[in-house]
Amino acid sequence: MKKGLALLSGIGVGTGLMYLLDPDRGRRRRALMRDKLVSVTKKIGDLGGKMSRDLRNRVQGLTAEAATALTEGNILDIVLVDRVRAAVGRLPGDFKDIQVSAHNGVVTLSGHAWANELPGLLAEIRNVSGVRDIVSELKVEREADNLLPHEARVRSAGQS
Repeated sequence: MKKGLALLSGIGVGTGLMYLLDPDRGRRRRALMRDKLVSVTKKIGDLGGKMSRDLRNRVQGLTAEAATALTEGNILDIVLVDRVRAAVGRLPGDFKDIQVSAHNGVVTLSGHAWANELPGLLAEIRNVSGVRDIVSELKVEREADNLLPHEARVRSAGQS
């Protein structure tokens, strides 16, 4: 068994050397192998760099979250308003008519909103870091079936 394995290994090594040391095509084959080795080495280096940046960014994010959790009571009202506006801006829907103000963690919403969009809006604002409570002074309107949201608001504003 060992002799057969040694024979097969010897044949494999001989074939590989013959493949690489061929006088006609050996130089090209060696160059291709070298280029592939360089490419793989570069890809491994790039992957290592990506992994280290990812790990560094995750640790930095966790550190920032921990620091925020410890100092959450001292958030400025303007910062809270900006956070709420950013969260509302990421929502699908038309919320440009909503005004946001904040005082000591209590967010006040005013303006117009659609009834079907309101639950998602309030849920998103509750998830904003620093929001203690929400006061809604919104004028809630029913969604018109065949109108775009902006057209419906213009019509309902004219009917008031």
